[in-house]
Amino acid sequence: MSPKVRKAIYPGSFDPITNGHVDTIRRLVSLYDELIVLVANSSDKKYLFSANERVELVKRSLQAISGVKVNSHNGLTVEYAKEVGASVIIRGLRAVADFEYEMAMANMNKHLDREIETLIVFADPQYTFVSSRLVKGVSAHTIEKLEGLVPSAVLEAMKNKVRGT
Repeated sequence: MSPKVRKAIYPGSFDPITNGHVDTIRRLVSLYDELIVLVANSSDKKYLFSANERVELVKRSLQAISGVKVNSHNGLTVEYAKEVGASVIIRGLRAVADFEYEMAMANMNKHLDREIETLIVFADPQYTFVSSRLVKGVSAHTIEKLEGLVPSAVLEAMKNKVRGT
């Protein structure tokens, strides 16, 4: 009998990926045999970057971290987890305000598939104020002030979006 592979999914829209996300991924990668960063794509949301652009930015932002796979998915994360044989969905928590939403999502996932666990990972304190939404809001006024909050590949991509190139 072969040993069980510990496979986890870290989903998000990553529009854009931030240094808080990268820090969380860096801390998680050693805990699992396989960590999949799943770029979610919902028709209900308006994105700054396309799904393909977000996947590429995530890959570029994580290139120094080995053992991470990056993929995208349009459906339910719990369905994707079943497809790839992952038993864990990992969600990040920055502040108390995120807790109720994350708890409801974890409970819905448990309702959909009792075999898949949702684990919560707390953000490093230096990143608790950083969110993709805030980064996008600030980028409409200044890109330079985002240095240190997003990977350099994201900073450059955001500069190009603002310039329209």
